[in-house]
Amino acid sequence: MIGLKEIAKLAGVSISTVSNVLNGRKNVGPETREKILRICAEQGYQPQAQARRTKAEANRTIVFVFSDFDRDFYLKIIHGMSDCLTENGYDFVICTNKSSGNFLRSSFASGAIVLDGSMTDEQIAAAATPDLPIVTMDRILADERVNAKSVVVDNYPVMSEMVQALIDKGYRKFGFLGGLSFTLDNKERFAALTDTLARNGIPFDQKHYYHGNYRENSGYQAAKLMLLSNDLPEVLVCASDNMAIGAIRAFEEQRIRVPEDIAIAGFDDSDTAAVAGLTTISIPRYETGYLAAKKLLEMIQGTESRDPFKISAGIKWRRTTR
Repeated sequence: MIGLKEIAKLAGVSISTVSNVLNGRKNVGPETREKILRICAEQGYQPQAQARRTKAEANRTIVFVFSDFDRDFYLKIIHGMSDCLTENGYDFVICTNKSSGNFLRSSFASGAIVLDGSMTDEQIAAAATPDLPIVTMDRILADERVNAKSVVVDNYPVMSEMVQALIDKGYRKFGFLGGLSFTLDNKERFAALTDTLARNGIPFDQKHYYHGNYRENSGYQAAKLMLLSNDLPEVLVCASDNMAIGAIRAFEEQRIRVPEDIAIAGFDDSDTAAVAGLTTISIPRYETGYLAAKKLLEMIQGTESRDPFKISAGIKWRRTTR
C-alpha cells in the first residue's frame, strides 16, 4: 500500500509537506498543494483523517520544557499557558530538559512549548515530528521544514527606543551587561544598543561589554570587575533585571550612587525591578505564555502558519536613570 513516503517522492517534496497538505495546514503553496492532492487521487491514497482526529481528541496533553525554575521569571508565563490550555480542555505537564525525553513524543502529548536554552536546535528539530508540533519561546529555528513555530519577544525595536531615549537624556558613555551570548535575546538586545549608538555617531567601546548569565550573581560579579577598572560607563544597560539588581547591589556596597554616579537599566520588568525602582523594558509575560499556548493549539488544529510571532514590549522609566 502506498504511503506518505511514496507520495512525497512522487511529488518531489518532503514527507512533512505532504502531511501539512493532508492535514489542511495553510503553510504550503497552492501549486504544491494541488500537485500533492492530484497524486494522492491518482494513486488511490486515502489518508486516515478520522483516525488522526480520534487520536488528537484522545491525547489532550501539552508539555512545557524549561531550563530551571526561576519563580519570578516563569510563574506568569506558566499561568498564561495554563489558563489558555484549561479553557480549551488540555492537560498541562511541566518538565526540565533532563526529563523531557520521557514526554516529548506524540504517544504522550499533542504538542510542546520549549523555553530552554540548554536544548539545541537539533534536539528540538528531532522532537518536532508531524504529530508533535512545538512552539519555541527563546529562538527562531532556521530550518523552515521543522514542525515548529517561534513566539518570541520583539527585542530590537524596544531596546532601540530605550537607548535613543537615554541618548536624548544626555548619556554618551554606555556599558552593556549581556546574558548568555548565544541566545537570541542577548544578540538582539546588544545589536539594538550598538546600532542605535552608531546612528547617533556614538562609538561603543568593547571594554564596556561585560558578560553574565541572566542571574543576579553574575551581575554582581560583573559590577565588581567594573569597579576594579576605575572606568565606569555613564549608563549600564543590562540584558535582564536580575543582572541589573546584582550590579546595583555591588555598586551600593562601594557607595557608588545610582543614578548619580552610574545609571542602570534592565530588561524583563520583574517584581523585584519594581521594588528596586529599576528602569526596564516590560515584557507581558502572562500574555506571552497565553499566546504561546494558543499558537500551539492552532498548529495542532492545522490553522496556524510557522512564521515567527513577535511580542511587543514597552519601557518602564524609574529612578535608576535620570
